[in-house]
Amino acid sequence: MQYESGCIEYKSQMIDDIYKEVIAFANTDGGVIYIGIDDKGNLTGIDNVDETYTRLTNEIRDAIAPDVTMFVRYVLQDNKVIQIEVGEGSYKPYYLKSKGMKPNGVYVRQGASSVQASPDQIRRMIKDSDGDVFEEMRTAQQELSFEEAERTFKRYKVDFSEAKYIALGLRNIHDDQYTNLAMILSDQCQHTTKIAVFGDDANITFKDAKEFGGSIFKQLDDSYAYLTLCNRTAATFKGLERVELSDYPEDALREALLNALVHRDYSYSGSIIINVNDSCIEFISIGGLLPGLSADDIRNGISQPRNRKLAEIFHRLRLIESYGIGIRKIYALYKDCAVQPRIEVTTNTFKLVLPNMNASGSVAESVPETAEKAPVVVTPQMKTVMDYLAEYGEMTDEDLQELLNIKKTRAYLLARQMSECGLIDIIGRGAAKKYKLK
Repeated sequence: MQYESGCIEYKSQMIDDIYKEVIAFANTDGGVIYIGIDDKGNLTGIDNVDETYTRLTNEIRDAIAPDVTMFVRYVLQDNKVIQIEVGEGSYKPYYLKSKGMKPNGVYVRQGASSVQASPDQIRRMIKDSDGDVFEEMRTAQQELSFEEAERTFKRYKVDFSEAKYIALGLRNIHDDQYTNLAMILSDQCQHTTKIAVFGDDANITFKDAKEFGGSIFKQLDDSYAYLTLCNRTAATFKGLERVELSDYPEDALREALLNALVHRDYSYSGSIIINVNDSCIEFISIGGLLPGLSADDIRNGISQPRNRKLAEIFHRLRLIESYGIGIRKIYALYKDCAVQPRIEVTTNTFKLVLPNMNASGSVAESVPETAEKAPVVVTPQMKTVMDYLAEYGEMTDEDLQELLNIKKTRAYLLARQMSECGLIDIIGRGAAKKYKLK
């Protein structure tokens, strides 16, 4: 007499938990279920074989997803026992339709028992079946809504009907389940974007923070709106004309944010991090460069999208142009700046740093000092000081700090730099010190 084991299961009668046994065998190494034999191996027989057989075949087909029937074979023994031979399935995990792809709906064989699969086991089965492309894999969260995505698609006049879900990559063709791409676009997106504002360049003195969640489209809108609030405008005078310049070009902020959202590695659960301080904004997304690419390649416009279908959706919505254009556009916006954007890459992170164009040394215009010397770099802060001195003749340290809204140390460094460049004269010392145009 055979006993129950990892590949044998006995049932005296047809009961509802027969489905979890079929699922467990299909999710593991296959096995055989005998109906009409008790758990001690004794023959009990089935009361109504024909009715049980019909119910069994129909309900296994209707209760389990994906379709497992191609891996199931039925054998009738002496009109008393139904032998169900279950092969290992090729599209795991198999699960109860009524429960979904969750631990209480997915079973595996463990010894002589069928037990609920752990979340890690479910993720591993999905990866083994669907491959390594995260956005194409089935998501364990199947209860999704798309209100924000529908509004976004409608805003850009692109069809977002359910008939388009498979073409867009939101559902797979095997069992019509939502993919990870669908989860990213859904209102239930598990990833977030965090923005922190600091009062110092070392990002130590914390001032404010926001965390934006929901659909990736909502994160895009909310994050951009908050960054716009952080993007201050400085005013200078060129003669009688008032000239205003934002800290960051709006298009540069937009492209940097889009790059972080579209190209991050969503297989990691961490958030996109955006750090804002007086000198720069850092966009830090999870996931380094794909193999074969370097930071120089990215700067030159070479792009290999990590999330191809996600990038195609953003391209279809005209939120991005073609691959690689965004980074080149950012560098073009900074072409006249003394301080350029920079890219820093580690194994698991990609950082894009945008310099503050109104910070010292960022935006520059050439002012010839003499025919023998190279052009002097004049920043907006320097220009503001020179315009003030041209109008009022002289200024004190306190005047300089108040004019530019900077601290004493920064005022001292700026004045010394302007003096070394031959733009101003420093007269006197200590409290009596004054500045005049050269």
